[in-house]
Amino acid sequence: MNRLRIGVDLGGSKIEIVALGPHGHELLRRRVATPQGDYAATVATVAGLVHAAEAELGQPATVGAGIPGAESKPGGPVKNANSTCLIGRPLRHDLQDALRREVRLANDANCFALSEATDGAGRGAGVVFGVILGTGVGGGIVVGGQILTGANAIAGEWGHNPLPARGSGDLPLRSCYCGRAGCIETYLSGPALVRDHLVHTGQELDPATIDTRASGGDAACEATLQRYEERLGRALAGVINILDPDVIILGGGLANLSRLYRNLPARCGPHVFSGTFRTPFKPPAHGDSSGVRGAAWLWD
Repeated sequence: MNRLRIGVDLGGSKIEIVALGPHGHELLRRRVATPQGDYAATVATVAGLVHAAEAELGQPATVGAGIPGAESKPGGPVKNANSTCLIGRPLRHDLQDALRREVRLANDANCFALSEATDGAGRGAGVVFGVILGTGVGGGIVVGGQILTGANAIAGEWGHNPLPARGSGDLPLRSCYCGRAGCIETYLSGPALVRDHLVHTGQELDPATIDTRASGGDAACEATLQRYEERLGRALAGVINILDPDVIILGGGLANLSRLYRNLPARCGPHVFSGTFRTPFKPPAHGDSSGVRGAAWLWD
């Protein structure tokens, strides 16, 4: 396909678009604030960004969009979105109506995994698991270059499984916005890391500061990151035992913690049902904005 591809990342705080040429070369990128809680304005903003990009580049484009949720069925209302104004809305239909063309939608974590599997850190791998460690915890699975969506459109949603092998240090169970308690997301998201450090030290520090202080010899910050890595190892081992991916790519803000790539193999290994453990962990080739490229690649 030689047409221009436009990808849209519809986030809770920002809407980003990228235009890709035939071989994935980036031609244009724009980012604006998401209209908070206003569904109609959100649809109009996406349409406006697409039309402006096409006018600037002088050609029409295919459009794919990554969303912080999933469609209940293809073309159906959105579910499981942390941008709550999207829930129950026929977003694909409304975008297609506004843009007068077919639009392809996928979960934003799936778009992240697709981006890295197509021309990123997972290029050439048969099975890619893309992990999101950010405000929330999610994941996407790409097999043979195709997103695995699943019968219930929840493939890869490991963040809402219970944290495995919970011990006394993991109690009390933490409440999750999904209505359950003890979800992986409540231990491994960015806010969860901040909260864990606060509980143990009385200090509220962001993850980057915790990492910097740990590198400088701060024992309390080092202990916080070791607790995080141990829990992350347990949680990812459960995924590996089921999916056994060729590569795991970490995305989201916590993927910037370089120590994870050194330490995770030893943290996962004891919980993996194998005498050897060779699964590589890699940072995303396209960084924090990889997902918007994956949205464009929905038309590959």
